[in-house]
Amino acid sequence: MENDHVLSGLIRKRAELAGEIDHLATVVQQKMIELDHLDATIRIFKPDIDLETVKPRTVPPRHQALPGEMIRGVLTVLRESKAPLSSMEITLRLMERRVMNTADKMLVRTVSKRVVACVRHSRAKGLLRSTKTPGQQLLWEIAR
Repeated sequence: MENDHVLSGLIRKRAELAGEIDHLATVVQQKMIELDHLDATIRIFKPDIDLETVKPRTVPPRHQALPGEMIRGVLTVLRESKAPLSSMEITLRLMERRVMNTADKMLVRTVSKRVVACVRHSRAKGLLRSTKTPGQQLLWEIAR
């Protein structure tokens, strides 16, 4: 069969996804046990509490930068560069430094928005300078 390599790749990918689903099911089960334990502990202190009224709180993004971490990363990337960089080049180099998945388009978009906000804020503070290319793209460099 001429498509054996395609079929084997698809089967391997299916096995990966099935394994990931099994792992996530285990994680969900463990979190449910932890939640039950917390509920029991809360009821020790307040037996009549209605825990159904406690709304779930969203967890911050996994790759959230700590205060000051984004500007430090951007400045490091620009210092290591020999020439001015676009915000997307800064984003991809920053993600590589932080060992983030550059193939994840949603993650790249999120980090890119943070980088753009950071470089614009830094330009307003006088830390960075931008120059336009003939195609109207902004290139960023450290204001010396």
